[in-house]
Amino acid sequence: MQKKTLGIIGGVGPLATMYIGEMIVRRTAAEKDQDHVNMVITNNTNIPDRTAFILGESEDNPVPVLISDSRRLESAGAQVLAIPCNTAHSFYSELQESTELPIINMVSETARRAKELGASRVGILATSGTITTEVYQLACERNGLIPVIADPKIQEIVMSVIYDDIKAGRPANREKWDLIEQALKEADCDKVILGCTELSIVREELQLGEEYIDSLLVLAESAIERCGYEVKR
Repeated sequence: MQKKTLGIIGGVGPLATMYIGEMIVRRTAAEKDQDHVNMVITNNTNIPDRTAFILGESEDNPVPVLISDSRRLESAGAQVLAIPCNTAHSFYSELQESTELPIINMVSETARRAKELGASRVGILATSGTITTEVYQLACERNGLIPVIADPKIQEIVMSVIYDDIKAGRPANREKWDLIEQALKEADCDKVILGCTELSIVREELQLGEEYIDSLLVLAESAIERCGYEVKR
């Protein structure tokens, strides 16, 4: 397969953008520099908040900025696009229609990974924007999985971990996460999708177990393969 250049529409958020770049390098089967994925990365922190727009808390539409960044990447030589933000995938159809370049759908890929891992009842941890648009619920159902979302109280804690901790540059809070984890156990979830890229940072910092499916890692591995490279096993 011909090798392709990956374009990453980043800044959503900044730390997750840096993290997926590292993930791709570490997960690529390579013996020298030239064996790695050729990448072009934007880290545009001016992209409006996706959740705030979805929930009607802001009139700043992130879609035009995301489309502009996709065109910047295309002009820089990108041939495949990835967006390390699950909430942005609420606008996936509109974004894909705006470019001839394929955009890897991390939501679909993550739900498919859950099925491959033998999941049945899958907890979904994501921003309230992602939960509201039901992109993960629908993706899970298409794969024959039962999606489980957090109750409003636990969802508030999830949002606090995402916004008050990780996006604010603070470490993941173990006490908050213990409350989330207990609720998932009580809901009989056999797997849990980390459906927000900030939660990938939580996975790393708190060393979460194998029951968690990291959407950012799924996107990284999908990007490696879609660009014609091999994932390190």
